[in-house]
Amino acid sequence: MLANIAEIGNFCYDGHMISHLTGSVIHTDERFAVIETSGVGYKVFMTPETLHSLQNKKGGTANVWTYLAVRENALDLYGFIEKSELDFFELLVSHVSGVGPKTALGILSVTTIKNLRQAIGTSDTSHLTKISGIGKKVAEKIVMELRDKIDFLESEKDTGEMRDESDAIEGLKALGYAEREAREALKKLPKEISRPSDKIKQALKLLGK
Repeated sequence: MLANIAEIGNFCYDGHMISHLTGSVIHTDERFAVIETSGVGYKVFMTPETLHSLQNKKGGTANVWTYLAVRENALDLYGFIEKSELDFFELLVSHVSGVGPKTALGILSVTTIKNLRQAIGTSDTSHLTKISGIGKKVAEKIVMELRDKIDFLESEKDTGEMRDESDAIEGLKALGYAEREAREALKKLPKEISRPSDKIKQALKLLGK
């Protein structure tokens, strides 16, 4: 099926690599979206944040960077709005043993690339282990394998921002919210809200309290 280089409408693939998809958003679910191009609907797994952004585009056109995971009995597409997300996703699945596409997508679903870069650049495995499903051994592998493969800006400002987010997450967890809920709420806050206490207050408004 994927033996030859081909192009179907705006859906391009070369061998086993599908790199980009442009089409109409016809359905969104909790874990995936269906994007139609040239009369064919493609199921694309995405992060909750990406899916949320596409919910307002139903019937409209979406441009998605994609990664094709080839398994023995399935071809799974993973999609990202930003090329930087795809690049980091590919770093995780290509260079870190034990991290497959589902785990990599889970990591990107609950934290930002900026914080991941900072955690890896400073060998801060404690930040990584706070991500659901990431144990100490996997966190150490991520740091060891990716530390020399990413560009990062190590500064007091970046470290402080990461610490502030971590404190806000812990505060929301103490109030009874799941870590995933807390991270998703904090992602939606304006960047100018920096203090952990302010982050918690604004996040609570989004979470319904």
